[in-house]
Amino acid sequence: MLLGIVALIGAAAVAAAFALGGGSDDAPRAGPLRAPGVDRFDSGRAWAELRRQVRVGPRPAGSRRLRRLAERLRRELPRGSFEPVPGHRRLRNIVGRLPGSAPAIVVAAHYDTKRLPRFVGANDGAAGTAAVLELARALERLDRPERAPELRFVLFDGEEATDDSRPFTATGLRGSSAYAKRHADEIGALIVLDFVAAEQLRIRREASSDRGLWGRLREAAAAVGAGPAFPAGAGTAIVDDHTPFLARGVAAIDLIQWPYRCWHRRCDDLSAVSERSLDMTGETVLELVRTLGR
Repeated sequence: MLLGIVALIGAAAVAAAFALGGGSDDAPRAGPLRAPGVDRFDSGRAWAELRRQVRVGPRPAGSRRLRRLAERLRRELPRGSFEPVPGHRRLRNIVGRLPGSAPAIVVAAHYDTKRLPRFVGANDGAAGTAAVLELARALERLDRPERAPELRFVLFDGEEATDDSRPFTATGLRGSSAYAKRHADEIGALIVLDFVAAEQLRIRREASSDRGLWGRLREAAAAVGAGPAFPAGAGTAIVDDHTPFLARGVAAIDLIQWPYRCWHRRCDDLSAVSERSLDMTGETVLELVRTLGR
């Protein structure tokens, strides 16, 4: 799906409405992975959704398989709707919403897979999509303060590049670039879920991700008992679906375990992912979203 590893881009402006300061790359320390200490994210249902997408097979942007999948995903999201991707007739983002005050918090993933023979993208597409759907369900059930921020759940189409001989930004990030261009000034924080269910989950801060928001993520992970899955330190800067938002001043983070040995390989199947890892990601992001803007 993604990528293009680049020099670090400029730090994004932090949205004051969410008080993203606090937290750091240095605590808590990593230890052995255990199940999260809370149970608000239904990992069984998220895992079933991941498996269901994998059974569809390859799901490249614009394909009949992906468009059929998109119809179902739209129905699964609260107030689900399609947004076209200008300049790409067969591409469409899927957007769900829970009403609230401005600016919005966006939880996002891409739902297409790389156009490769027999590539099913269990971690690279299905995991993030499954997590976003279940987060939408869980957050819809929670009691939220009267002035809580609007929540948006966005599934980007056309993340994967169509021509690897050209820069990634030229033929990839189509859905996220279009959404950022249209909506960036409405967003206070963006959380992208990408490689979030690897069997041995260890996600460090992607180096261009907003430090303040990542600090809040690690605090959320510690609060739910998933701290070891988000250890201290930063990895490589990666061009991904958060990049167009960072460029427009949105506080954005990318949850992506890199390096990933099955990136764009057939081994990115059910053997490379786990329900426990999906659960740790889901519980952490749910806690982060729940606490932002309080």
